[in-house]
Amino acid sequence: MEDMTRWSLRDMFPCDEDWEKTMQEALALASSLEAKKGKLAVSAAALLQTAEEYLQMQEKLYRLMVFANSNFDQDMSDPVAKKMYENAQNYATAIGEKISFMAPELMQYSMEDFERYCTEEPKLEIYRRYAQDFFARKEHVLNPEMETLLVRMNDMGESFSKVFEDLVVNDMEFPMIRTLEGEEIRANEANYAMALENPDPVFRRDYYKGLLGTYQKYINTLSSIHYGSVKNDCFTAKSRKYTSARAAALFANHIPEEVYDNLLKTVRENVEPLHEYVAFRKKMLGLDTFYFSDLFVPLVKDSARKYTYEEAQQIVLKATAVLGEDYTKLIQKAFDERWIDVYPRDAKRSGAYSTGAYRTKPYILLNFTGTLDDVFTLAHELGHSMHSWFSGENQPMIYAEYSIFCAEVASTLNEQLLSQWLFENSTSKEEKLLLLCKRLDDIRSTFYRQTMFADFEYQTHKLVESGEPLVPETLCGIHRSLNELYYGSEMQVDDYLSCEWARIPHFYTAFYVYQYATGIAASTAIAYRIFTEGEKAVADYRKFLTTGGSDHPINLLRIAGVDMASPEPILNTINTFKKTLSQLKELMEAE
Repeated sequence: MEDMTRWSLRDMFPCDEDWEKTMQEALALASSLEAKKGKLAVSAAALLQTAEEYLQMQEKLYRLMVFANSNFDQDMSDPVAKKMYENAQNYATAIGEKISFMAPELMQYSMEDFERYCTEEPKLEIYRRYAQDFFARKEHVLNPEMETLLVRMNDMGESFSKVFEDLVVNDMEFPMIRTLEGEEIRANEANYAMALENPDPVFRRDYYKGLLGTYQKYINTLSSIHYGSVKNDCFTAKSRKYTSARAAALFANHIPEEVYDNLLKTVRENVEPLHEYVAFRKKMLGLDTFYFSDLFVPLVKDSARKYTYEEAQQIVLKATAVLGEDYTKLIQKAFDERWIDVYPRDAKRSGAYSTGAYRTKPYILLNFTGTLDDVFTLAHELGHSMHSWFSGENQPMIYAEYSIFCAEVASTLNEQLLSQWLFENSTSKEEKLLLLCKRLDDIRSTFYRQTMFADFEYQTHKLVESGEPLVPETLCGIHRSLNELYYGSEMQVDDYLSCEWARIPHFYTAFYVYQYATGIAASTAIAYRIFTEGEKAVADYRKFLTTGGSDHPINLLRIAGVDMASPEPILNTINTFKKTLSQLKELMEAE
């Protein structure tokens, strides 16, 4: 009998031999493209054949990579799965090297050449948007030899992230911290959330000192690793003739730099609500001195209610019903057709994610234990998967994949719908307080904190680009000043918190984190429209879900009624934070 709580990965490849066969087909297509060197677009017919072979290869490669990664994640102790995972990485690099000449060769042509080819071969018309974006990159594509070199350099550049992971996971020894009850807990990342929710402020402080004190011991090594990663970002950007590493990262998703500047400026000018929140937490917790480690302990006692997976399914279905019957039918399809690997197991990867390739199931990995957070995680990952499904069903492969800038919109919108539904259907003051606290914590961590990280990245890369080294004093100084700015004078920023930048893995994917902040800002604006305008707003959002990557992200979000080039969505999110804090204060102070 099928286990309905395990995902059906074998729908992609019934056996490992099928996977290997498909990989050889992908390699053969890459070799075929390689053999066309110098002849990729000598005619309209040649260009069409090149485009079709390239997409066939990409479709196979994406599916191969999704399977290899997910198959390994479900059991990381499986040596066969590990070997396939490693082979997949090697094959992908080999394919990248084989086809690295393509962009430089095609860049020898122009948009005018493409237009002419379209008149000769109408089937090329579908690639018009892609061609426009491709030729817009012309000045940033190098000659074939340099492109091959950068493929290899980027492979080496990714090693900084691997060194960071090896150091933190395998080499750093974190201390044991004793709780008030006498239990000893290791002050590592795995116990982070649980420990900082402990009601004992002394334990929370000791834990945080144990965790960050360990990073502090390795701060010289961690600074060198981070400096190397930033230098690699800047080297790659400069090699490709971008004005900065940030410009290169944002150009990849066609995001104007003004959007990033607007986020930082607007949030920096509106940190007072976060200061007010910190002061309120300090007061409610009865603390003389408030530390970062006090930001996580619940202000209200959790009901400790546990949800079965079946209950979580029904709650999510009801919360998202506002988006339409076909939307909830698709969620039910995800449950019925085993898109989801639900429960934790030994050697299974921790955390949660949604993944998939074109026209495959958008699979979800969870580690569901029945907490309220797990219900929200289910809604979040289903948001990603719904976005992937509707985009894949409505767009050709070349435009099916949505940009990272849009990626967190559907997921966090589902969370906001869930939060609102639970609040409206809650019958107890305690549950309402819990939901308000969660909403505040989500905005603080996803909006304010990620913007602060984006601020940090901007400053560190600017220093390297101006020829300044990144030494521990510099990095810790920037992080200290940012925490003082964002959290205000009511929070004590000490030497331990100054080192916190060193534990953030996202910094090894430069200029990524700002999209968490813009994502929740966009979804907050969309949620507000849905709650106030109803069907029109739902229709606009549903249209957005079908668009994939068919246009630039800023334009696609405008379909959903959000202009991320303006301060308005940022200010709306800040106002939502202020309103929620007022609701919390009023409810907590009520008799």
